[in-house]
Amino acid sequence: MGLFVDLFRLGRDPTYGLACRMNTQTEFSQEVLKLIKSIPRGKVVTYGDIARLAGRPRGARGVGWLLHSCTISHNLPWQRVLKSGGVLPFPGGSPHFLLQKELLEKEGIVISNGYVDLKKYSWDGEP
Repeated sequence: MGLFVDLFRLGRDPTYGLACRMNTQTEFSQEVLKLIKSIPRGKVVTYGDIARLAGRPRGARGVGWLLHSCTISHNLPWQRVLKSGGVLPFPGGSPHFLLQKELLEKEGIVISNGYVDLKKYSWDGEP
């Protein structure tokens, strides 16, 4: 996992050649991909909010699988998608947690104890 993070930080794609492992042709998948790509810098959204905006309020887990499977191949800003309550989804101190924290802080988002203030930084889905 450390190598993945190091390559990512260097601007290299450690999964070059790996295709998205999910069916992205469904209406829900297409809408989720569009929404995630639309999240502006300096804003965050939860998995549940993306699912709700995509028309499937109970589809947060599907959003997570799509994000996990297709981030590289679709160039998704994965760092802007959080768990409910504004929680960073990775275990504190893990390489992915530290990378997500670093990327969000570079966008001006303040992280406190693994949480982002959704009242301040949440994206409402509007362009």
